[in-house]
Amino acid sequence: MDEEGDLIQPQDQSCWASLPDVCLRRVFWWLGDRDRSRAALVCRKWNQMMYSADLWRYRTITFSGRPSRAHASEFESALWYVKKFGRYLEHLEIKFLNPYNAVLTKKFQITMRGLLACLGKSNSRLKSLSIQHLEMDRLVWRNSIRNSLIKSLSFFLKKMGKHLDQLSLKGARLTVEQGCNILNSLSYLKNVSLASELNIEDFFSHHLAVYSSPQFHKTMNTFCNLTSLTLNYNCISDELLESLGENNASTLGTMNIKCHIHDPHGQVVWGMSWAKLAKQANNLKVNFFFERVMKYERLVRILLQEIPVRSVSLRSCYFSDPDWSMRPTLTDLLPTFRYTLQKLTFEFNNNHESLDEELHLLILSCRKLFYFKIWAFLDVRFVERILKSQEEGQCALRTLKYHWAKGSVSVDSTNC
Repeated sequence: MDEEGDLIQPQDQSCWASLPDVCLRRVFWWLGDRDRSRAALVCRKWNQMMYSADLWRYRTITFSGRPSRAHASEFESALWYVKKFGRYLEHLEIKFLNPYNAVLTKKFQITMRGLLACLGKSNSRLKSLSIQHLEMDRLVWRNSIRNSLIKSLSFFLKKMGKHLDQLSLKGARLTVEQGCNILNSLSYLKNVSLASELNIEDFFSHHLAVYSSPQFHKTMNTFCNLTSLTLNYNCISDELLESLGENNASTLGTMNIKCHIHDPHGQVVWGMSWAKLAKQANNLKVNFFFERVMKYERLVRILLQEIPVRSVSLRSCYFSDPDWSMRPTLTDLLPTFRYTLQKLTFEFNNNHESLDEELHLLILSCRKLFYFKIWAFLDVRFVERILKSQEEGQCALRTLKYHWAKGSVSVDSTNC
């Protein structure tokens, strides 16, 4: 104001003073917490902008699993954030990176207890929660710490389950009883869960035959609105497929199934069970991810022709067997899905056999295949043949990623 009390004229103001709210909100969106706090001290308008709900809807909280002075305030800042802005949260992701010892897991557990308790009191709009790779079967998780964290999480889900639409607990590695107790928390109030996306990949510890557990089947019966389900093959059974068909037929569109060498995967699942589910959930697409499960004899028991397979990923990692051959899988098994297969990812060591011709014929036979990624020993002319086939309209590939093991060459083409 001037000496006579008049307002400052617009031409004397900074251009920031007249910045539209939508633009100012965008500026705040790109700032970190500390910079936002400083900017909020500039004026009343900027202070009000600090508390705009859409600035705090998405949050990733990362805890370091290594002792460090630089990370000492992570736990305190996480609690501060939830207390101050937790009521606005709609999507929360929590990461705990490779805990080093029991002291850190204890500190994490105490922080999570306070964080979840505060969030449970102030928030009524949380739609998605992701807590991944806790790996609670490791020795750094003492029984008392593990049980306390599970108790806090279960209590939180009982209270917030009616709001949650997406839940990911990938890599928790729990016993069947512990895992089912957590999942049952989602249906605590109404005996049913309305969550649409559930990720329980590696949720249970390795070596567990979850498919034979009545408790697991009873738990999965509570889900009646699933559109996407991610899990391990050691959970798959005729009972589960029947349950999904009865309770989620009108919604289920995607199943992501991981099959790991250390997970039991020798159970008998009938093709008629898959056929019935595919008929009931007529939009269902199934994606398979195999890790070190490479032998044809094992794959053919899992990849049944009745399954509407959309993608297959085969990763050999350190798999090694002098008698193993990839050829039967390429020539006899995968062509079975020529009418549904859209994505293929291969990573294997085939220095004992040439597979150029087999791979080329597989690509030509799968008329919906638009994505192909491979790391293997192949002739450099393989890429030329694929590009020529695409140019002539013989294949539908749009993306080709080829990591040439012989020469460390990679080709990434979005328009082959």
